Amino acid sequence: MAIDAGYAGRVYPPTAPYLVGREHLRHFAAAVGATHPTHHDVEAARALGYADVVATPTFAVVIAQAAEAQLISDPAAGIDFSRVVHAEERFTHHRPIVAGDAIVTVLHVDSIVERAGLAMVTTRCELADADGAPVSTVVSTLAVRGADA
Repeated sequence: MAIDAGYAGRVYPPTAPYLVGREHLRHFAAAVGATHPTHHDVEAARALGYADVVATPTFAVVIAQAAEAQLISDPAAGIDFSRVVHAEERFTHHRPIVAGDAIVTVLHVDSIVERAGLAMVTTRCELADADGAPVSTVVSTLAVRGADA
């Protein structure tokens, strides 16, 4: 099945809140080699004015990928995840993500371009806090090989 280019322009409903856990932030920081104390120690983070442990800049991808699952898991979209390669990821942070945040995400399918058996699917996840204030924007491009590629 080919990717349905008609999904370009689609906007999904807001996700349920993603509750950012302190231990999850610590584990993610350790996994990416982030050693700054604000990623691990509540008191160090509070000493610098944060409410709690601070996420590393790339942690937003965890939340974004949970929202992107709405598109990937939709059989009508025609995306075979076994044929996907992550081509690009860009982050715009409006404020740091901290433990205790409840993040709601709206997924936008910005474009789907097919050329020579390869589809480039670009999504944008707008992450906001419980009050609706912007937290981060994550733009992701997936390269999806066609069945004949």
